[in-house]
Amino acid sequence: MDRLTHLDGQPVIIGAGIAGLMTALRMAPRPVVLLSRAPLGTGAASALAQGGVAVSLGDDDDPALHLADTLGAGGELCDAWVADRIVRAGAETIEALARYGVRFDRGQDGAFLLGLEAAHSRRRIVHASGDATGTEIMRALDQAVRLTPSITVLEGSDARQLMVEDNAIIGVVCDGPAGSVALATDRVVIATGGIGGLFLETTNPAGSFGQGLALAARAGAELADLEFVQFHPTALDIASYPMALVSEAVRGEGAALVDETGRRFIAGHPGAELAPRDIVARAIWSHLAKGHRVFLDARQALGHRFAVRFPTIEALCQGAGIDPATQLIPVRPAAHYHMGGIAVDGAGRSTLGGLWACGEAACTGLHGANRLASNSLLEAAASAAWVAEDIAGSSATASVRPRPTTVAGTLAPAPDPSVVRPILSRGVGVMRDREGLSAAATALLPLASRRSAASEPATVGLMIAIAALRREESRGAHFRMDFPKRGVTARRSMLRLDEAFAWARELNTSTMHLARRA
Repeated sequence: MDRLTHLDGQPVIIGAGIAGLMTALRMAPRPVVLLSRAPLGTGAASALAQGGVAVSLGDDDDPALHLADTLGAGGELCDAWVADRIVRAGAETIEALARYGVRFDRGQDGAFLLGLEAAHSRRRIVHASGDATGTEIMRALDQAVRLTPSITVLEGSDARQLMVEDNAIIGVVCDGPAGSVALATDRVVIATGGIGGLFLETTNPAGSFGQGLALAARAGAELADLEFVQFHPTALDIASYPMALVSEAVRGEGAALVDETGRRFIAGHPGAELAPRDIVARAIWSHLAKGHRVFLDARQALGHRFAVRFPTIEALCQGAGIDPATQLIPVRPAAHYHMGGIAVDGAGRSTLGGLWACGEAACTGLHGANRLASNSLLEAAASAAWVAEDIAGSSATASVRPRPTTVAGTLAPAPDPSVVRPILSRGVGVMRDREGLSAAATALLPLASRRSAASEPATVGLMIAIAALRREESRGAHFRMDFPKRGVTARRSMLRLDEAFAWARELNTSTMHLARRA
């Protein structure tokens, strides 16, 4: 370890997407340190968000209707209290974002333009620059952070380890431009985003592979609902990594899903193109598995208006040689959002003392088994305020001074999920069964057990696979072909790393015994 840096009680926020930036801003004027692995404004999945922020602002809408839609999509696993609190914070959250400089799309009368997305009963999606909501929010928040003197931004700093003593945080080890640094602090917020980078087909940045979950799990924190990975039904089906997203809002404006024959193969499903994402994703996946191709047809619904309403998607399509006004858009499901994460309470506190989580890395209970479209940006921005408030009400421990032995030792090489991606994609994809999940867990166990570039991604992948194995039912985004029905009792799933290792070792032992008998 090159050096040990004391922060005089300053909290450390790991991650510079919407959740991390909003937490830092909400902490002002209290000093805080923000760790950003990439240059500020780059690398975060938040910037890729196209749809918008779900908020009940329309004359025909109210938070109760928004709550009902959220609970309906969540497969009976949403925490109703948390969901109600978040949807009721929607209007204030939009106002706060606007104060930080976010330029939302408005009509001539100044009212917000509202879009419609799947499983919403009303038009309630507040968007910016048509389909560039995430980019616009990140632009404004980045600028606000740079102008806030109480926020110290450490760019190019990658958190590698949480230092723990007596089940409480005492510091963070990170790699930065000056080498390895131990930051002595007893208050840490993980806001590192999702896990889509663990899959071969994803709309997330390659670096979003659950590093915050690995940090928390290895420190002893409990994780929740890890098996629930949402696959967006309509990623642009061209050779690219990550895959470009074709927002659900395109279907909200009337685009149809068709195959190579022009047939609307999903027309018979309740809700059709605007059914919940898990249903649409499975329908497309099954149709592809039969040898078909799948396309979005926006020619009649939007035509030449496509470029005005969806300029970002228009540019992505044109870059691939596709004119969405006159041609079909090839699509397929891709890993998009993780409903699971670090288990937290209403204030964002984890089961580990001094550790909070916010945004996609946290599991608040809002999304249950299946996230309602555009609830994620709302959750990240609204929860940031409560995390900041709770941290502000806590006191720093002046005596936090990690012993040299605590921070000594060699870190594993910089994480690389490339070896993990094919394993997760084969066994823990849109459709799952015991054989595939067991094979994934067996392959991931040795990778997670050793110090290597694959160890952190494999740790998260292993925990997801074990959580999926333990849930012997189909619910929301988790579909088991060998257990296709929903269980009678809805239950959250909680998992610690030592439990996941124990399950995987037992599974590995059983597999070896069966192999010997054969």
